[in-house]
Amino acid sequence: MPVAGDQQLLKQLNRMALVRQVGTQPGLSRAALAERLGLTKSTVSLLVRELIAEGWLCETALLSTGEVGRRATPLHLDPGRLALLGAELGVDEARVVATNLLGEPIETHIVSYEDATDAASCIRLVAVALVRLARRLARPEGGARCAARHAAPPRRVLGVGLGLHGAVDETMGLLRHAPHLGWRKVDVAALVRAQFAGSPLAGLPLAMQNEANVAALAEFEFTGLAGTDPLVYLSIGYGVGAGVIVSDRLLTGLHGFAGEVGHAILQADGPLCRCGRRGCADALIGLGALLGNARPSHAALEQLFARAADADASTCGAVEAAGRQLGVLLNNLWAGFDPMAIVIGGPALGLGERLLAPAREVLAAYAQAAELAPPAIRIARFGADAVAVGAAALVRYRLTHPLDGKDLQRRAQRAAVPADAQPMH
Repeated sequence: MPVAGDQQLLKQLNRMALVRQVGTQPGLSRAALAERLGLTKSTVSLLVRELIAEGWLCETALLSTGEVGRRATPLHLDPGRLALLGAELGVDEARVVATNLLGEPIETHIVSYEDATDAASCIRLVAVALVRLARRLARPEGGARCAARHAAPPRRVLGVGLGLHGAVDETMGLLRHAPHLGWRKVDVAALVRAQFAGSPLAGLPLAMQNEANVAALAEFEFTGLAGTDPLVYLSIGYGVGAGVIVSDRLLTGLHGFAGEVGHAILQADGPLCRCGRRGCADALIGLGALLGNARPSHAALEQLFARAADADASTCGAVEAAGRQLGVLLNNLWAGFDPMAIVIGGPALGLGERLLAPAREVLAAYAQAAELAPPAIRIARFGADAVAVGAAALVRYRLTHPLDGKDLQRRAQRAAVPADAQPMH
């Protein structure tokens, strides 16, 4: 997108380029940033001054360079003054989290649904929890609650992210389908913004994506894996999904539905999937398939995990078979994206090595046959909070990629125009 005529956008691009560079390489000096980004030292000094004043960056002790003149001052993302809010709207419950710019959780809360089939009710409960969290962050903590520690300064919230279990149209703020919740065509953005009206969150950036996409961003933005590119995050819950990072960008596809690997066919004429096809990854690997006729719930998952831990023969056989199919899916992701790492997360990690060991064996066998080294297989860092923290990471990601925001706006405007009224290209 041309930006030469938009000085404000150009300035914001340069500001956020500085933030991303410092996030990737903490401790860089102003001079080093100018060299890496191709900006003048005076421009970098001006922008850094603004970013420090706003709470994005902070300085640490001076570095001795061994040269005559002013010593370099290392710059870091400031962990103490800004906050990112994220929420996972899960199948059984929601998780709400506040993190600092480094992804370190400040507060985490569980939100219980009153009726999981009522999308509007669930979304309103989550929005109310986010508003309460924002209000707490805006107040300095003192008095009796802080008698044993220093009072925490108030924090400014930069925005809110949502991780949703289903097909998400981020452009329109719409959840098209959440199969394990039974939600269809839910205008999530409108429901959330209505609840935010008149609160500290009114008017702040609101972003939403599929749960696997935001979990991928948690790993990429907050764990030092920014150099691990491409990065694939494979989420295994009741269903299976993937988030893919390529060239420092979240891969969302033409309609925003990239990463729906749960419906990649792994076995011709395999078991029937919810989508109507046979042999999908969801039907072979997802916890929904391993639960059989049991309704998806925490209690049902705990019983499944307990049977696996107790070496129940039938359960262990089913889990091992799912693990072998997981190995096939890992090979397909490797062949499709040639990633530096594949990160595995989601509730299925509760099955431990009974699921993962067969997957590694299958992947190793494919790699040996091809005489290639397989990608690194890693376990998600944030555990049960991966999606909520990832939703917070989505806020940082969107804010530090200003052109993406412009593109989303343009796509939203285009989607609002009837197809027969759109210009031909």
